Amino acid sequence: MLRKVEVLNAPDKPGLMPPEWAPQDWLWIGFPHLAEEWPGWLEPAQEQIAAFANAVADSGQEVRLLVRDAANEERARLMVSETVTLECRTYGDIWLRDTGPLVVSNTRGRTACRFGFNGWGGKYLMQGDQEIGGELARDAGLPLKTSSMILEGGAVDGDGSGLAVTTAQCLLHPSRNPKKSREDIEAELSKMLGFERILWLGDGLINDHTDGHVDNLARFVSQGRLVVPEATGQNDPNAAIYADAKTRAESSGIDVVTIPSPGLIMREGAIEPASYVNFAITTHLVVVPTFGSPHDTAGVETIAALFPGRATIGLPADAVLAGGGGFHCASQQMPSP
Repeated sequence: MLRKVEVLNAPDKPGLMPPEWAPQDWLWIGFPHLAEEWPGWLEPAQEQIAAFANAVADSGQEVRLLVRDAANEERARLMVSETVTLECRTYGDIWLRDTGPLVVSNTRGRTACRFGFNGWGGKYLMQGDQEIGGELARDAGLPLKTSSMILEGGAVDGDGSGLAVTTAQCLLHPSRNPKKSREDIEAELSKMLGFERILWLGDGLINDHTDGHVDNLARFVSQGRLVVPEATGQNDPNAAIYADAKTRAESSGIDVVTIPSPGLIMREGAIEPASYVNFAITTHLVVVPTFGSPHDTAGVETIAALFPGRATIGLPADAVLAGGGGFHCASQQMPSP
């Protein structure tokens, strides 16, 4: 259902969050460092994140790779090119999409927005994750606007026109804002990020520890145009979720483009929330996570066709996924003024 938000206190609005395909000054990426978050997968996850950072840097965009300490800085420097800038920071998880600053802009300039953060509903509370967004904004020289509402950046996606998409599973989850109504949440998204129309989808992917972030399910690729996966094979565990998202978006007048799903991806007997929708859009390059699925090539090629002005590549992300996310989750862009 597409809901139009009543815009309150418009003069106080800092601006609108640009779409991800707008020009970017740089890209922040988090470097994995916690062995307990990647049991048996830490080194491969570091290698895959390093490959992601190198690919974006090689495309001509500045990359700022966050490393946790001197030991990780030394390890990262062995893996990334000299064009990648390393920043030693205090953070827990690498998911800067959720903990980093959300930047909005208008004719007066850029403002960083930070919402409350409670470790994805109290699941993963780690040192530095509540502060890293404000620190990055401060060091980038941006004014900071804060909200007490709990929100992770991967839970919303905008198309640059004031339209945003989210999932009811996440934003209305009792572990986030149990005392806020849907209308309360919409009003805060309008006030903070400039979103004036909200497309509410239902559930996110099975076993997504974020309680259904939309950046694993549906993403805008241009104004009014939304990408949603479609099931590949009868054993695709998210077939009904994909179909429901497509129906809701189309019934709201959104142009929906489908891309293949990776299909059933298992790890140690559990379904993994693998998705090509967790691609990262950078100024010159789109990076698509791949999982060793027979559908990887089709997934990358279908996404490439949606971005004719950019190069598109697929990079292995199965080890990154072992920690709970993908390339989009691990990065946050700084929009150009």
